[in-house]
Parts: sequence; C-alpha cells; structure tokens
Amino acid sequence: MAERKTTPYLLSAPALLVYSAFLAAPLIAVTILSFNTFTMATGIQPGFSLANYAEVLTDDYFHRIFLRTFGLALLVAAIAALIGTPEAYILHRMAPAWRSAFLLVILGPLLVSVLVRTLGWAVLLGRNGLINSALIGIGAIERPIEFMYTMTGVVVALVHVLVPFHVLAVWASLRRLDPAVEAAGLSLGASQATVLRRIVVPQIMPGILSGSLIVFTLAASAFATPSIIGGRRLKVVAMTAYDEFLNSQNWPMGAAIAAVLLAATLVIVLGYNRWVERRYAQAFQ
Repeated sequence: MAERKTTPYLLSAPALLVYSAFLAAPLIAVTILSFNTFTMATGIQPGFSLANYAEVLTDDYFHRIFLRTFGLALLVAAIAALIGTPEAYILHRMAPAWRSAFLLVILGPLLVSVLVRTLGWAVLLGRNGLINSALIGIGAIERPIEFMYTMTGVVVALVHVLVPFHVLAVWASLRRLDPAVEAAGLSLGASQATVLRRIVVPQIMPGILSGSLIVFTLAASAFATPSIIGGRRLKVVAMTAYDEFLNSQNWPMGAAIAAVLLAATLVIVLGYNRWVERRYAQAFQ
C-alpha cells in the first residue's frame, strides 16, 4: 500500500527536476536580482530594496506600458476568438481527409519561427509592401496606409501568430461534443443557427474561454512581434524589460519589470479561472 502511494511521486520526480532546473531556478534568480540596487557609478549592488518595485508601480511611464500591453493582449484574444471559434467548428465538420489537410494549414505557422513570420508580416505591411501595393493597384486607396509601427500592424501580426492556439483549444472541446445532440435539435425543428447558439456554443464555451486565456497570456508576454512591427513607438512590457537589461544595463529594474508582469499575468489568469469555475458551478447546480 505504501508503495502505491509513493509511485506517482517517483514517476513525476524526473519531470519535477527538469522543471526546477529550467524554469523555477531562473525565476527565483530573477526575483532575487530584482531586489538589488543599481547606479551607473557602482553598477549592481546586492542587498534588499523595494525601490525598483516602487518605481514600476508608481511611475506613469510604466503604467502606460502595462496598460498598452494588457489592452493589446485583450484585443488580440478577442479577435482570435472571433476568428478561431468558427474556424474550429468548420474544421470539426469537415470530412476526415479534408480535416487533416486543413489542420496542417492551420498549424503550419507554428512550424515556422515566430521571427521569420514577423519579418514576413513586415514585408507585407510596409509602405511599399504587398498589401499597400495591391490596394493602390486596384484603386482602393490613393496613398499607402501606415501599418508598420502602429497598433493595427501589431494586432494583425499577433493574431496570425496566435490564432492556431485558440483553434486547437476549441477543437478539443468540439471533439467531445456528441453529434447526436445537434441532430436531435435539428430534428425537433430548430434552425442551424439556433442549434449553434443554444446547443453547440454553450458546450464548447470552456474551450473558447481557455483558448482566449492562452492567447491572452502569450500576447501579453510577446516580444519579437511587437518589437519588429511596433518598433520603439509602441513599447510593451517585454521590450521594456529587454531595454533595461541590455541597453541601460540596469538588471535589477529589468528583473522587477519581468516579475511584475509575471505577477500581474498570474493574478489575471487565476481570477479568470475562478470566474469561469464559479460561472459553470452555478450553471450546473
């Protein structure tokens, strides 16, 4: 009996060791570093100080950057939900042969480096890029639209990068959906729109919510896409931490910014999960 109780812990021990070595240890090191102080004359000084956190939490400059970051992440998550949910449903209704082909198309961007994808969008969205050239060529616009270094360009590129994650989350919920339930609704006289609204969507809502959460967290911590498409004019939290580490050499401040981003994201994720659990607990009571 004692052996059975310890077996799960022994089996999970290798994964726990890897997790501790490659994730927990760096996070602990960054957190410790964030309490150090820094001056241009003396560099990093070990000790314990909350000055870095006080500056991040009280300075309007950092407030704007955090609001921009989470606002961007929320917008990307909403657009990804509007695109990815119907896309997952269409994928679910396809024949197996077509489904495999289109699933490869949807997941194809994940097989390419995010840097390469972002540089591709930079080529498409530039003043002389393919999108502006095509719109001018068909007479839709007279002068190029500014996509680069704007929120619009960053949102477009991030949605392209992150929509597959939402599709996978919703598709996983759809695969657990009994087709007979839809057929029963249609046989009883409900329209296809009514079946989707009152039967399908409520049952796949956990997938929609979890997919939105995944997209939100990935967008909030994104670095490559905002830095290339948004540039210096649209700094997000990840870029700000990068600048503190490599440009200002103020590692404690960069670590504090990263720690605040992690803490804020965790609070949002836990609060979101709590809200979802309470909502569905009330629904099924």
